[in-house]
Amino acid sequence: MILPYELLLQHRACTFRTAPGRRIASVDEAVAYLDERGFFFFYPIKTVLLPSLWVAVAGDRPVPDEHDDPGHVTWSWKDSLLGKRRWYYGRVLRKRNMFISLQMLPHFYALSPNYGDYREDYLIDYEQGQLTQEAKQVYEALLKEGPLDSIALRKSARLMGSESAYNRALDELQRTFRILPVGIADAGAWHYSFIWDIVARHYPDLVERAHPISEYQARRALIERYLDALGAAQVKDIQRLFGWELSTVEHEVKKLEEAGVIQSGVEIEGQKGTWLVHSSLAK
Repeated sequence: MILPYELLLQHRACTFRTAPGRRIASVDEAVAYLDERGFFFFYPIKTVLLPSLWVAVAGDRPVPDEHDDPGHVTWSWKDSLLGKRRWYYGRVLRKRNMFISLQMLPHFYALSPNYGDYREDYLIDYEQGQLTQEAKQVYEALLKEGPLDSIALRKSARLMGSESAYNRALDELQRTFRILPVGIADAGAWHYSFIWDIVARHYPDLVERAHPISEYQARRALIERYLDALGAAQVKDIQRLFGWELSTVEHEVKKLEEAGVIQSGVEIEGQKGTWLVHSSLAK
């Protein structure tokens, strides 16, 4: 099969919301768009192609430094819904800020190192050397004190003397779905500080919802949503986004093809190599 490149671009114009009349114009539309796509970045990044809230609102253009750019309404939307449980926001894939729909959240959580009681699970990773001392201190501060703004959290975690270690701990704990921002506090020099909480405490039904989902099912669901958004991608693109081993990606791709969800070995006009194409285009 040879896929016309123009057909692929038309597909992405719809899924990325860059087609005429498809832009996002309100926070409610943004939530609905996320429910449609499953997950996307806050801002676009150069190394990974994926829908983003910025592009869906402002179009396919660079994110400007000017604070009065109308596209920056996305920032206030993000802040307004922190803690409202209408979507999930955090630094997850590629260490970038992204949104995850509540429908897809259990699939991400099923791939995290969290298995049962959030008050104990983290100790297993720490004892096995898979959780840093700084991340343990931050997590235990939230476990003991409840939600804290960044200034109070850093102090409670005894990391006032090392901003870089504190920030690395935040990234580590977000990437493993242990903590997330749930609000904004008037704190710090900028009078703007995230309030942090433990993921499983903030979403008390999440562990139960994620429990029946196997790792295989979770990966296939994420790959399917990714390919549905892009229309077509290569195995290396899936690896780059999710950080999985090649053998793992190839196994899940094979299962998706057997189920008729995707088609492999497809050529695209003017593009190198062979591609995985979502069933919506492989007709």
